[in-house]
Amino acid sequence: MSNEKRSKGGFDYQLFFVTLLLMILGIVMIYSTSTYRAGEDPYSFVKRQLLAEGLGLIALFAIYLIPYSWLKIMGRAPLRYFVLGGSLILLMLLLVPALSHTAYGATRWLNLGFFNLQPAEVVKIAVIFFVAGYISEYPDRINHIKGYAFCLAVVVVCGGMVYAISTNLSSALIIMGIGVIMLFLSCNDWKLHLLAAGAGAGVVYLLINWILNSSMDVNNVDYHFKRIMVWHDPSAYVLDGGYQTLQALYAIGSGGITGKGIGKSVQKLSAIPEVHNDMIFSVVCEELGLVGAVVVLLLFVLLLARCMMITLKARDNFGKLLVAGVMMHIAIQVVLNIAVVTNTLPNTGVSLPFISYGGSSATFLLAELGLVMKVAKE
Repeated sequence: MSNEKRSKGGFDYQLFFVTLLLMILGIVMIYSTSTYRAGEDPYSFVKRQLLAEGLGLIALFAIYLIPYSWLKIMGRAPLRYFVLGGSLILLMLLLVPALSHTAYGATRWLNLGFFNLQPAEVVKIAVIFFVAGYISEYPDRINHIKGYAFCLAVVVVCGGMVYAISTNLSSALIIMGIGVIMLFLSCNDWKLHLLAAGAGAGVVYLLINWILNSSMDVNNVDYHFKRIMVWHDPSAYVLDGGYQTLQALYAIGSGGITGKGIGKSVQKLSAIPEVHNDMIFSVVCEELGLVGAVVVLLLFVLLLARCMMITLKARDNFGKLLVAGVMMHIAIQVVLNIAVVTNTLPNTGVSLPFISYGGSSATFLLAELGLVMKVAKE
């Protein structure tokens, strides 16, 4: 009883310090991979990342301090529809040239002056709130095809809008992945899961098989299709997208067991484009070796394990699903990023949480961890 009283209402230092370690490691690696391309100010990328993480920490503590009942109200109808609708309206503002910001050939950010906001990150949190609220409010509906299909359709539509408006396939896949796994954790009817999984897997298989067995010229296909062709045989498309993948694999292999040391990567100098973003894990392997890569993975395992413990101990279904959604968001991004860097999956442009350079991702991931800590406090 005494242990329960001491843990009740306390700040989750384990989760916070693991997150802090990942953030510190991320800042070190961003500095290592960006100084030579940062121009006059070698700390420019680090400063922007610190600003984003500072905003994220403010959001984390703000969410931690607000009453838990407020979060539950946001998950109830009709407010959850307004939250989801608001995130989609924010996404549609990308269609307004005066408000949008284009980088790396893609228009995925809103220019706020001091900060570029990626609306897809807001949609991710809104989808987590929506699914958690819908399932907790109607726990029986989710076990019938109408309720299951409705919730799944909302998730698919949100993911489809993210892809259609921002051409951000990775965020669209993550949104759909979060929603599908939350449904899987909540629905007891395995037939519905098999139906949804079979339909999705069938479409993916037919699409990939058609692309790989067609006679299309790699230069005349959609760039998402091109990524699948490059993934299948990167050495055959060195000049058409395979170069980055091959150089990342060289970096991973050259690091050995203990790595070359911080700042001593060779591949980062010019061989791997935008290495401080999606491909930063390859430099982690090159500079810190297998030991450093394992440490990073262990930190993520500890982070996810702590989230799992909070999920199991949550007092209500809404809290369980809220934490499960955040946990799945982080887990999916970690798996996709490392799978892309090692060429296990086609390149989808997914950042490594808290390690890769990316302001919106860092800010909103920290805000999501604020939700987790709030549920833990309860």
